[in-house]
Amino acid sequence: MLDVTKHFGDTTGGVRTYLLQKARYVAAHSELRLAIVAPAATASVSDIDGARCYRLAGPPVPTQPPYRFLHSSHDVARIIARERPDVIEVGSPFLVPWVVARANRAARVPLVWFYHGNVPRLISQDPGRDGALRRAGHRAAWAYVRRVSRLVRVTVVASDFVAAELEREGVRNTVTVPLGVDLELFTPGRQTRAADTRLRYGLPDGPLAIYCGRLAREKHLDVLIRAWPAVEHRTGARLAIVGDGPSAAHFRRLHGADRVLWLPYERDREALADLVAAADLYVAPGPAETFGLAALEAMASGTPVLSVNCGGVPEMVRRSDGGALYPIGDAAGLAAAAIGLFGGDLQQYGARARDYAAREHRWECVFDRLFELYRDVAAGR
Repeated sequence: MLDVTKHFGDTTGGVRTYLLQKARYVAAHSELRLAIVAPAATASVSDIDGARCYRLAGPPVPTQPPYRFLHSSHDVARIIARERPDVIEVGSPFLVPWVVARANRAARVPLVWFYHGNVPRLISQDPGRDGALRRAGHRAAWAYVRRVSRLVRVTVVASDFVAAELEREGVRNTVTVPLGVDLELFTPGRQTRAADTRLRYGLPDGPLAIYCGRLAREKHLDVLIRAWPAVEHRTGARLAIVGDGPSAAHFRRLHGADRVLWLPYERDREALADLVAAADLYVAPGPAETFGLAALEAMASGTPVLSVNCGGVPEMVRRSDGGALYPIGDAAGLAAAAIGLFGGDLQQYGARARDYAAREHRWECVFDRLFELYRDVAAGR
C-alpha cells in the first residue's frame, strides 16, 4: 500500500508515530508492502524499518513549521507507477487529496482517507460560542470535508466523536479504527526512575502535571495556563509544558506562564516516555483532537489524564475511568477537576488507565483491523 501525507517531519507527533508503527507491522508480515510519501526540504528516497520512504521537495506551510506542501502530482504518479499499490491512504486534508487524485487518474487505485486532522474544529473549537466569521469558516470547512470524502472509498476515523461529527455533517463512508500505543515503551515501570528523570530535566519534587505536544492555538493551552495558578495554590502542583510550535511565544507571554516549566520538544521517544511516567497527571486541553495519541501514551504509562470534554480524548477517559473531564474553555472547571484529582487516589486512576490501554489499544490489533479494511477496499467490498 501507499501512504501519502504532509505530516512526517522530525518534530511532528501522532501521525509520524502512526506511520512508523505501521512500518514495523509491515516488517513483521512478509506478505505486506508499504511506501510512504511525504514532503521535505529536499527530495530523497530511503528505507526505514518495513517501508520505502519517498520525500518530495516542497515549500514550507506559512506559520506552520515544520509542515510542507506536497504539490507535485507528476512525482506522486511516478511513485504510484513504480510501487503499484493495491490501496493508497491519504493522510492529510489539505492539497494532498487533490494531488493524489490527479496523480491516480491512470492507475485508478482505490483511495482511503485517514481523517487525522479535524479541519472544521481547527477553525472553530466551539462553534456555538464563536462569532459569525468563525461560524461561517466552520460551515465552509465542512463543505470542503464533504468534497474530499467523495474522492475516496472510505474515510477512516480514530474516535466515535469524529465519526459522529462526520455522520452529522453528511459524510457517510466512515469506519472507526482507534489508534494504538507501544505498551513496552510507555509503561508504569518507568515510574521507578521518576526521581532521576525529574533531576535530568530540572523538574521539582512534589506534585507535577505535564502536557506534551504541539504549541498551537487550537490546543487551548491558554485555558490550561490561566487555570494553573489556582491549582498550584491549592495543591502545590507545578505544570510542565513540553514541545514547540507556532504559538509558543504567545503562550509564554500569558499571565501565569512564568510559573510554567517550559521544556523543548523531545524527539527521543525513550526520554519522552520517561517524562510522561515521571508526572503525576497528564493534561489534554485540546478540543480538536481526532484521537489523542499523547494522552493514550500517558495512560499506558500509568499516568491519569485530565481532558477537556470535547474531541477524541474524553472517550478514553470515560471508558477507562482513568482521569477526569472539564468543560471546553472553562479554566475554573479545569482547575476544580485538577484539584479533585490531586486530592484523590492518582495511583488508582493511573492503574485503571494502564489496564484500559493494554486491553484496548495494542498496535498489533489496530493494524490487523486496518489491513483487513484495506483488503476489503482493494477487493471492492
